[in-house]
Amino acid sequence: MFYKKLIPTNSAIMKKIVFLTGAGMSVESGFKTFRGSDGLWEDYPVDQVATHEAWENNPALVTAFYNMLRQKLFKAQPNEGHRLIQQLEKDYDVVVVTQNVDNLHEKAGSKKVLHLHGELTKVTSSRHPDDESYQIELTEDNPTVEPGTKARDGSLLRPFIVFFNEGVPMLAAAIHEVQQADILVIIGTSLNVYPAAGLVLYASARCHIYLIDPEPVAAPSNKTIHFIRKGASEGMKEFIERLDQKS
Repeated sequence: MFYKKLIPTNSAIMKKIVFLTGAGMSVESGFKTFRGSDGLWEDYPVDQVATHEAWENNPALVTAFYNMLRQKLFKAQPNEGHRLIQQLEKDYDVVVVTQNVDNLHEKAGSKKVLHLHGELTKVTSSRHPDDESYQIELTEDNPTVEPGTKARDGSLLRPFIVFFNEGVPMLAAAIHEVQQADILVIIGTSLNVYPAAGLVLYASARCHIYLIDPEPVAAPSNKTIHFIRKGASEGMKEFIERLDQKS
């Protein structure tokens, strides 16, 4: 299982930092937030391209939408915030739990990335979407799927995306990571979308929590949270400065 890849071998000697990243993490790389003030993503209504009902009603439209988005992703590059997270792997056990479907953390070199909402670069069986044996990784040279293309089990190939109102298969793994964290850093997420928003509640009493976002975020009142009111890259710089001051 994918989760086994996340279990560190050096956790006894290195402090563990878990990053929970949302759409704001990738804004500097040219991606819009999934839930903007207008409720649109890439100018499409969410209910037309990101729900199970949308897939059932018009799989050709949904397939075309993710083909378009995937081609944009392959042109995108990690920003400094992504790279700074990766660089911390030299001194810390770093795990990234991301709500984003892009692969920018991986492009930046992060080794342990857990995708809560799926991966845009993959397609899978409609009948068994979470079965790894049916998942296909698309490449920059071959980024699209023809509408109507079928998986090996005879069902339509669908984006490997957790649509709205679907379950989140990796949630239990994410909870485990947060429970083990010495430091939890939340970047670019409004903490409004559940169940991901509830992950902060699983941080232990000993865990130091930081929240990086240029906008006000309604964080849980029962947790002590250090706020850094900056974007991903500048916020990561300040976070690292604070880490250096404590070491």
